[in-house]
Amino acid sequence: MTDTVQLGPDSLLRRTLGEQRMALVAWRLLVLQNADPAVAAGVAQFSTYRAHPWRRLEHTMDSGVRLFFSDRDGLRREIARLERTHRRIQGSDGQGRPYTALDPAVRVWVLVTLYESMTAMRELSGEPMTAAELDEMYAEFRAVCAEFALPDELFPPTAADVPAYVERTILERLEYSDAVHDLLYTMLRQSPAPRRLGRLRPAWPLLRALIAKVLTALTLADLPDAFRQRFGLRRTRGAVVLSWILHHGTRLAMTCLPDRLRYRTPPNVVLSSRPASAPAEPVAAPAALHVPRPRRPRRADPRPARLEAFFRRVLDQTGDGFVNAADLQAMAHNACWQLELDEKQEAALYAAFDTWWQHIRATMDTDGDGRVSATEFVTAMLTGIDRDPAYLDCGLQVAVRALFHAADTDSSGHLGADEYRALFGGSRVHPAELNDGFRQLDTDGDGQITEAEFTAAFTDYFAARTDTVSGAQLLGRP
Repeated sequence: MTDTVQLGPDSLLRRTLGEQRMALVAWRLLVLQNADPAVAAGVAQFSTYRAHPWRRLEHTMDSGVRLFFSDRDGLRREIARLERTHRRIQGSDGQGRPYTALDPAVRVWVLVTLYESMTAMRELSGEPMTAAELDEMYAEFRAVCAEFALPDELFPPTAADVPAYVERTILERLEYSDAVHDLLYTMLRQSPAPRRLGRLRPAWPLLRALIAKVLTALTLADLPDAFRQRFGLRRTRGAVVLSWILHHGTRLAMTCLPDRLRYRTPPNVVLSSRPASAPAEPVAAPAALHVPRPRRPRRADPRPARLEAFFRRVLDQTGDGFVNAADLQAMAHNACWQLELDEKQEAALYAAFDTWWQHIRATMDTDGDGRVSATEFVTAMLTGIDRDPAYLDCGLQVAVRALFHAADTDSSGHLGADEYRALFGGSRVHPAELNDGFRQLDTDGDGQITEAEFTAAFTDYFAARTDTVSGAQLLGRP
């Protein structure tokens, strides 16, 4: 395999994938991937895309960056991380068919759709690649894919064979799943506001209706003809015009911008693999333990409002109104993603979150259906805390302590500001929030957060009968 470092700034693959306008085909890419029955089943049972669509899309894009803009060690680290994650995604779909996210054919489809989306972006913008360019970019793409150790015969042999492979897969294997329908027609119309919307947040209901309408029309116009024909999807004349304007207009605008604005990841950037012992860089906040601050309730006891907010915005990762093992697994996954843990560290964190789930199920699942509703959660939590001061120690605090030790990258026994930012920070969180949150948890003001301070904050969030303690506003302003 060609070392990915050698792709360099002149790599056609990096120049294409790194452009900001790839966002125009991102939803199209997700639709094609989620039409695979195994992907759809995994999404239905394990994904957080309904409750956290922006994070889901961000993770997809970040993984692509890690795969195609890293040195060889970074690439292998990301592949190993993906394999550990996907190993846990398996079961039976709604029709009783077994599936696994490690199915080689499924993994090849997911990879090839990324390459196909790059070529589609160029074609839709009026600058289709030449045969020589397609061959060059496909060779670079296959060089990266070779590290996945997937059977060569599952990939299209050449760039010229990709369109036939895509059409054949559409006709023979893809299905119009609930996930596809949600992506096209439902999810954006119900999606929560992006965290950094700022002063425009009150206008989000109107904005998301407009965005959903535009994105649905754009995606329907851009999907392959074979896909639309097989599933009876209609694109209007207006959608075709919209697609032409957006793709051509964005291409012309991009050529006028400097590289720092044109590219999401500049082609000449090579990401190095961060050793597990090195300080973590600030990354996006893990929704696994992104604790909200609810509005101040009028009743005397503020705990029910805090607990309900925690259930809705943190625990219910899949957004179906209930919590089960998949939600806790998703929380562990998000924490692992942010902290870039090794296999041993990931296993310890997953085990801790599973312990938390077992405690939730044993003490809260009153009807025995294998899941917990918001009412069951709030009622059982209040009863347990009032009855036994150590109630949280058997579940929540097991996960919290494991999270602390995972974030303590230098094993110093405390979290410094950099480690705190790596755990709770990133582009979606304002720096003022991080500073405020750090100061609140650092109760003795010594510039570091001990395990006792960290766990006490979570205890206060659930147990305190007042909003004045630091834990009641765990991450500062919402």
